[in-house]
Amino acid sequence: MGTMGLALPWKARISSTLRERGTRVEPSEHFAGGANPGVVDALSEDAALAAACRSGDLRAYERLYAMYGARMKNLARNVLGNPSDAEDAVQEAFLKVQRRIGTFRGQSSFVTWTYRILINTCYDARRSRLRKREVANDDSEETPRHEPRAPGAHPSLRMALERALAKLTQHQRDVFLLYEVEGFRYAEIAGMLEMSETASKNTLFQAKKNLRLMLEPPRSSAAEAR
Repeated sequence: MGTMGLALPWKARISSTLRERGTRVEPSEHFAGGANPGVVDALSEDAALAAACRSGDLRAYERLYAMYGARMKNLARNVLGNPSDAEDAVQEAFLKVQRRIGTFRGQSSFVTWTYRILINTCYDARRSRLRKREVANDDSEETPRHEPRAPGAHPSLRMALERALAKLTQHQRDVFLLYEVEGFRYAEIAGMLEMSETASKNTLFQAKKNLRLMLEPPRSSAAEAR
């Protein structure tokens, strides 16, 4: 599936600085080879940020937004299909984080918990938009598509990618976007979508398989004969 890696139109990933600081941690990193100082620092920072937000420290919420706001907007835009809905979803998600901070129990990282709220907010917005379309009986509106932002990619290839992604199930599309586009790891995706890590791996595998079948040209009978 080399064409997918070449033509993906989304570029936004978390900065290398945040990666080096270990803001994203797989469970295996907690135990393999003993305590990793970077992992310990990341966990401590996450816990401190959660505690500060729980205490009502507005500066902590500002820090949370400064660190993850841009990436959250990018994720929401890919899920919802346009910047305006994405902006609304992120604002609503941060309001929910403030209202629900008392329910955070530390069963996942605070950042993963925040992203889970964002994902659910996007789902709510998507369902609301679908209900409005049904009420309006507007058959002319297509399923929201992800914005192509790869000037170097051929237009026909971008269109093929968009059509193929739109044909995936919602679950497959979301897992694919979270892993391949946004750069999250299986454990993080599992926490956000409230599924097992194995299920997140299997869903991504199926998504890639389906995309490959839709995007790869069919083999000719002559080629198959060889």
